[in-house]
Amino acid sequence: MSNLKGLGVALVTPFNEDLSVDFDSLTKLIEFNIKNGTNYLVVLGTTAEAATLSKEEKDAVTKHIIKINNKRLPLVLGIGGNNTMEVKKEIEESDLADFEAILSVSPYYNRPNQEGLYQHYKVLAGIGKKIIIYNVPSRTGQNIEASTTLRLAKEFPNLMMIKEAAPNILQYFDILRQKPENFNLVSGDDEYTLPVTLAGGNGVISVIGQGYPKEFSTMVQLAFDGKVKEAYEIHNKLVEITRMIFAEGNPAGIKTVLAELGIVKNFVRLPLVVATEELQNKIKAQMATI
Repeated sequence: MSNLKGLGVALVTPFNEDLSVDFDSLTKLIEFNIKNGTNYLVVLGTTAEAATLSKEEKDAVTKHIIKINNKRLPLVLGIGGNNTMEVKKEIEESDLADFEAILSVSPYYNRPNQEGLYQHYKVLAGIGKKIIIYNVPSRTGQNIEASTTLRLAKEFPNLMMIKEAAPNILQYFDILRQKPENFNLVSGDDEYTLPVTLAGGNGVISVIGQGYPKEFSTMVQLAFDGKVKEAYEIHNKLVEITRMIFAEGNPAGIKTVLAELGIVKNFVRLPLVVATEELQNKIKAQMATI
């Protein structure tokens, strides 16, 4: 039985004004999420701006999160890329003692076909670690079709879950309907969290959830309990802010929310830029209504 159920949050990496890693704010963010009902933490995902962190910074961020979390919540570590053998090597050489699973995004830029995607994850499955497939076509340029996900799920039990973020919700439902019992699906799209959980999903790996952990984790739990009306009340309350935080890219939006909450400072690294003043004002006005 997987411990990765409910609200997982893809943690941002807070920065100081000089764009060094802000470890004090990272501590605050972890404590805020643990205190308010988050079920597990995802380290070094896309939302963490992992692509702009040096190896030394990644190691320091990982160690800090392990230390502050102090085994209170399960942890997931992001390790992915578009060079299959490099990803394999990185997973093999990483100390995974503190991690429940690896979250590994599908290869981006190269745009492999479905057989290439299958072979990529087959190689990773051969390492023997628990791995979460991550399908996010808007970032990778290629969709892992439901048939490929199901093929992998049936052949490799340690490919234990998919974080599904395809724009077509029917794809989620196709996987949920046909998947093996020991394979789970979590929403990788905040706005789809509730319908996907009600359809049999395991919850979400969320961006907005780290700003509103109490509300989002409560919504997911209500969905597990079949309390649909109450769950949709929370969904409807958060849907506007959820859309707003992605309007100019991630994590510019969620960092605006977290800065307004006094948890992090509002800085991102190039090639990303902070949200425009117009969007920041919209986000702050919407936050005041929640």
